[in-house]
Amino acid sequence: MTLIETVADLRAWRKTAGHVVFVPTMGALHEGHATLVREARQLAGKDARVAASIFVNPLQFGPNEDFDRYPRTLEADMAMCEAAGADMIFAPAVREVYHPDRSIKILETSLSNVLCGASRPGHFDGVCTVVAKLFNLVQPDEAVFGKKDYQQLAIIRRLVRDLDIPVVIHGIETVREPDGLAMSSRNRYLSPQERAEAPTLRQALLAAREAWLSGVTGTSRLLSLMRAHLAEHARLGREDYITLVDQQTLQPLDIARNHSLIALAVWFGKARLIDNIELSR
Repeated sequence: MTLIETVADLRAWRKTAGHVVFVPTMGALHEGHATLVREARQLAGKDARVAASIFVNPLQFGPNEDFDRYPRTLEADMAMCEAAGADMIFAPAVREVYHPDRSIKILETSLSNVLCGASRPGHFDGVCTVVAKLFNLVQPDEAVFGKKDYQQLAIIRRLVRDLDIPVVIHGIETVREPDGLAMSSRNRYLSPQERAEAPTLRQALLAAREAWLSGVTGTSRLLSLMRAHLAEHARLGREDYITLVDQQTLQPLDIARNHSLIALAVWFGKARLIDNIELSR
């Protein structure tokens, strides 16, 4: 596996790489990321290349968020990517990605106004800007993203559509711990008691989906059911949002229907955990 740290070396690699399947990450990788790389390896087959990036993007962190303490574990991340089938890792310094006098960025004005974007202004503008830059640099034919951050996936699909970027986007199912908790780099911030309560998020989502499948369609009833479950079983959790939206537009719905999405974000101490569940028959 090749480690590339400069734009010049990346461009030289790309000239002979052929078909590329790309997995962008911010590092601090876990089994969920390894699954994305393995999925990319399957998509690539024997002949195409799998590229991953490891870059903690400062543009998507707010002033009071955890950019400085976000874990950076490059050696372990490289070993995981290589074991999962990556051919190349692009791990640039910030100065390689952003000019010090940069004055242009991408603004998202619709899908980022809800869910996580409502409480993280500018976050998805930073995501769009870095993903567009990485797509320009790596020039992948396909890219793989997880469904855990469903809003991010929807926004990247819109980015590719609206800017006519020739990359096929694949959404991969959320990878979970044995007790159902969605794998996340931020799970390491949980105290033992918080970690014991965190799987309740998944349980609340499953309960809402079962209620919907049994005929409950009113959004208020479904979300009330979830809040009651969390109040009883996640006493250390603090709700950021619990909502039901359309999977493509992310706009709130009064009635749960096929291709809806229930999404939530809950604080446990300093860790903000997100999860979601698709409603489909």
